[in-house]
Amino acid sequence: MTTADADTGIRLDKWLWAARFFKTRQLAVEAINGGKIELNGQRAKPGKTVRLGARLTIHKGPLEWRVEVLGIARQRGPASEAALLYAEDEASRERRQALVRERREQGAFPGPAGRPTKRDRRQLDRFTRGAEG
Repeated sequence: MTTADADTGIRLDKWLWAARFFKTRQLAVEAINGGKIELNGQRAKPGKTVRLGARLTIHKGPLEWRVEVLGIARQRGPASEAALLYAEDEASRERRQALVRERREQGAFPGPAGRPTKRDRRQLDRFTRGAEG
């Protein structure tokens, strides 16, 4: 990050991609256009300039991040560098971690997980054959 970068800023979609909130810039653009990203409390467009000190609210599925921009990066780097580009509010982090913990305890999808095993399939076959005749 140079001082020129800090003065001029960077496009919102590029910053979200560089900060590793989205895997591709296209996914970041879709989230912005879908109203999932707020810049300083307002909806933004993908080309909106992000500067140091900007406040972002990012909704991704049931999760929400409230972050302050601390750095500008022109390129996507390792996750350790991306984490230095923003600071998350403590309340936001606690809410997100509680939600993740709760979902983990409940299980992501209630009910049987995945395909039936060979044993399960045999039991199902016996059950359905028994009902037929």
